[in-house]
Amino acid sequence: MNGNATTTHRNVALLSVTSLMAPLITTSEEIDLRLKPVLARLKLPTGLLQRVAGVYERRNWGPNETFDDAAVKAGKIALKEAGIKPSDVGLLINTSVTRKHLEPSVAVRIHHGLGLPSSAINFDIANACLGFVNGMTLAAQLIDSGQIKYAVIIDGEDADEIQTNTIDRLGRPGIKRKDFMSEFASLTLGSGAAAAVLGPADAHPAGHRILGGVTRAATQFNGLCVGSVDGMFTDAKALLKGGMELVVSAWTEAKRDWSWSNMDRYIVHQVSDVHTNAIVKATGMDKTKVPLTYPTLGNVGPASIPITLSQEASKLQPGNRVLLMGVGSGLNTAMMELVW
Repeated sequence: MNGNATTTHRNVALLSVTSLMAPLITTSEEIDLRLKPVLARLKLPTGLLQRVAGVYERRNWGPNETFDDAAVKAGKIALKEAGIKPSDVGLLINTSVTRKHLEPSVAVRIHHGLGLPSSAINFDIANACLGFVNGMTLAAQLIDSGQIKYAVIIDGEDADEIQTNTIDRLGRPGIKRKDFMSEFASLTLGSGAAAAVLGPADAHPAGHRILGGVTRAATQFNGLCVGSVDGMFTDAKALLKGGMELVVSAWTEAKRDWSWSNMDRYIVHQVSDVHTNAIVKATGMDKTKVPLTYPTLGNVGPASIPITLSQEASKLQPGNRVLLMGVGSGLNTAMMELVW
């Protein structure tokens, strides 16, 4: 037995995946202008977000919009595209990092908003940026077991508050270079929503088969990226090193059960140029097969992978092999193969 937790699925398909973009655009140039005094005081150049992270824009919700309302909208679109009635759904998993309160779950609000039956199991899964893939894995297992027939996996993120809090805090007297760089990643975050519907493959031959994948943990690095609505504080250098070691070990050991060296698409969690280039180099994957959304959307947390898959879906052909993969703070990694 290797160090990966390997999962295989017998009869599960992705029936639809959809995304909902927040309407307001905040450019990195705008953030530079707001941070101009502190950048000058710390002798830091403007354009760091563009040059270092490769993030030029990110999205924000309007004044009368909320992340959970957006998640409900995304879920309704996903159900319609899949041709599944709300009454047939047996499971709803919300994977949002964003939440208004500790309880009740975000899932209950979305369950009600989608008009799901009282028989539909509903709960939140929280695992940083890997939540959506983890949710898909769990739903697939329940479909394979026969406990449920259809599942909705959903995510809504709101980076507005953390963005505002971070910019305000970085503008205070006494902030040092080390403080600034530890919060740099917060400025790359964006808002958005996504949803997917899963069901039995034999009942939906046009669906996209979910074959399975691997997960692996390196929880000794649990303190390298810690976030709340106040801010996200990151040891970027150590996080990148630990994350790449985790990805490489998972990728290498996965070769016993999987062959991922020549996929048609690699849907990687969207973080930054540095993160993406490191994963491409470490695994040897073809960068031309790695679509990017972070330059214009930023890091939308767990919604990043389904948003990127949704935007790439029209370019995929039947039979294409697709790998979903990412690293979540903590640290955890997950990789899941689909056949389009």
